[in-house]
Amino acid sequence: MAKPLYQSITTNYVLACWILAAFGGLMFGYDIGISGGVTAMDDFLIKFFPKIHERKLHAKEDNYCKYDDQMLQLFTSSLYLAALVASFGASKACTVFGRKPTIMVASTFFLAGAGFSAGAEHKWMLILGRILFGFGVGFGNEAVPVFLSEIAPVQHRGAVNILFQLFVTIGIFIANLVNYSTSTIHPYGWRVSLGCAAVPGLVLFFGSIILTESPTSLVERGKDTDGKAALKKIRGVDEVDAEYEEIKKACELAKEVKQPLKKLMKRSSVPPMTIGILMQIFQQLTGINAIMFYAPVLFQTMGFKNDASLLSAVITGIVNVASTFVSIYAVDKVGRRKLLLQACVQMFIAQTSIGAILMVHLKTTGTMNSGLAAVVVVLVCLYVMCFAWSWGPMGWLIPSETFPLETRTAGFAFAVSSNMFMTFVIAQAFLSMLCHMRAFIFFFFSAWILVMGLFVVFLLPETKGVPIDSIVERVWKQHPVWKKFMDDDDDEKNRQIA
Repeated sequence: MAKPLYQSITTNYVLACWILAAFGGLMFGYDIGISGGVTAMDDFLIKFFPKIHERKLHAKEDNYCKYDDQMLQLFTSSLYLAALVASFGASKACTVFGRKPTIMVASTFFLAGAGFSAGAEHKWMLILGRILFGFGVGFGNEAVPVFLSEIAPVQHRGAVNILFQLFVTIGIFIANLVNYSTSTIHPYGWRVSLGCAAVPGLVLFFGSIILTESPTSLVERGKDTDGKAALKKIRGVDEVDAEYEEIKKACELAKEVKQPLKKLMKRSSVPPMTIGILMQIFQQLTGINAIMFYAPVLFQTMGFKNDASLLSAVITGIVNVASTFVSIYAVDKVGRRKLLLQACVQMFIAQTSIGAILMVHLKTTGTMNSGLAAVVVVLVCLYVMCFAWSWGPMGWLIPSETFPLETRTAGFAFAVSSNMFMTFVIAQAFLSMLCHMRAFIFFFFSAWILVMGLFVVFLLPETKGVPIDSIVERVWKQHPVWKKFMDDDDDEKNRQIA
């Protein structure tokens, strides 16, 4: 028989905690959205990449190759390499100091990155700013999804965690609006775009002062009384004994694991590690960030003028935000797997259709028929739409809820670093891939979407409605594939939690 849900009331304070923490996602999203628009601005290119600007001005320049420059791609991708490195430091900070201080550190790095980027006079300053942004993203993306999963009541955990992805999409949308507005401010519009990153950083910094620490983190660090008080505060009720005892048992088991990284190398950690890392890698192999980073550049390639291309990116941003609400509503009702499988079908159709149109109608020089270009924008919107209610939020939700407490922050660090590594690879390679593969790049991502669908069907368990500290017993040990990896000598310990 299923365990009854723990009592909770959604108070104004806990709503504020959810929203303020989710600003970590807005920081991440703003950066994803801002870089593509900035790299399409003439003033930015003239100052830092004059050769690319010269290539851009030549009407007969190869449509697929005019932005192919490793240094320009490094401007976008250096952030994700820094985030990859930072995620492991963030994992240790989460465990030793707690989720709340780690979120504050993330905002501090982001503020420093905004200052360096907006004030950059040389390429090295620009890249340093991106690296500081990267440290902020690494710390924020490690701490925020774990924090949200730990403070959310079990019946709403999916929806609460997806607030992170919702704020990522809002950040992308705001960045597109900012780029659209600043593209006419000469010669420093790009400085305004990069400097505005300080706004979500400030909100998160002051918000992290208001946030309560997660009860799990407090109990994990030996602050049992504070942990129980925090649990009462975020549940809005005094009767929290059952949930508190479950957290305590999970923490006691976690304390027996002195070296979480060594535990991650054991056979019983193969299921959550595999799922956590592959969810993050597959999230990038959908091709979403290739489109989001470079949407203005992509639309310019199809023949839109600069303003029109930025406006098209704004439209896709609106679709992205609106569609994420579908996930918030549906994830705890229909489950994770159904959303992912439906999206695989829709994304595959959209990507192959875009590839086919570009292959036939976008030649090396000249522009595409405006009607067909509009069709491509619609297809991009259909693609973004289903990503936003599936692989976008699930890529963060599922890894944050599938690790047992003793390896949660360390395991999630591997998942986050996998995401950052793949994001770095895609960001660094996309414009070169577009140049060499041309329209076939969309078939490349389509093939990966097929693989992802098979992964969901055969390997991904459903975690809807399962308490976060009962995942081992109720999910991994019940799955036809993964139950073979769960060590017998762990059975008794894990059964205590469930």
